[in-house]
Amino acid sequence: MDRTESGTPTFRLAYAPGVTPSKWARTWAQRLPDVALELVLVPGAEADRLLRDGTVDAAFLRLPVDAEVLSAIPLYAETSVVVVPVEHPIAAFASVTVADLADEVVLHPLDDVLDWSARPGEAAVLPGERSALDRPATVADAVALVASEVGLVVVPQSLARLHHRKDLTYRPVDDAPQSRVALCWLADRTTDEVEELIGIVRGRTVNSSRGRAASTHEPAEAPAPVRSTTTGAASSRERDETADRRAAQQRKARATAQGRAQGHTRGQSRGQAQAKGRGRRAR
Repeated sequence: MDRTESGTPTFRLAYAPGVTPSKWARTWAQRLPDVALELVLVPGAEADRLLRDGTVDAAFLRLPVDAEVLSAIPLYAETSVVVVPVEHPIAAFASVTVADLADEVVLHPLDDVLDWSARPGEAAVLPGERSALDRPATVADAVALVASEVGLVVVPQSLARLHHRKDLTYRPVDDAPQSRVALCWLADRTTDEVEELIGIVRGRTVNSSRGRAASTHEPAEAPAPVRSTTTGAASSRERDETADRRAAQQRKARATAQGRAQGHTRGQSRGQAQAKGRGRRAR
């Protein structure tokens, strides 16, 4: 981990094209404001070397990686899609299969991240006819060839979005191999900051027992029982409000009853007086 000119420690986090680390970066900024996070976009093939020579501290890479050197936590699998011109017949379908591509020219870029091997140790097997074509150097080159209607290319959906063009679209390939993204770091360089990052990507709470607090033997504070406290307070308020309402209703009922009684008494008095008056007139 490096330091900036002002002396602030900096954690360098590499990520492969198509990977979006922004949500984890936001959590990092909240939990480790004293450690600057520097995001480094690197080609997938170079990330392994950058980790080994210490240029970066961790990386979001696509598997597989050298398990003897790197530790890895798989995060998610990406949907594989075929990139086609918008007027291509495949664009009319919601999804396709590898068999649907059998009559198509499917490009195979040199930096392809999908493992098309039928069995370990065998050469890559792709659908379509590619023998007359040179392999494009990159996925970006392959997408440019697709736009020129030279062929199609199957890539993770994130890369299709990254290289989006108005004249192209893509459709899921249901049975194509998938790319898996993982958090990787050197096994012998599991620092406190790496532990913090592991906690972030795994969804641990800020008060988790792992990370820098645990490594420095600082007890992590127990999370405040917000829900229980809030619920209890709300229940207490509700009981008080209910009691107040009942008391008010009782007072109103008593006042109403008293009013009716008084009205009845006044009515009786008026009735008696009228009766006496009628009696005197009769005499």
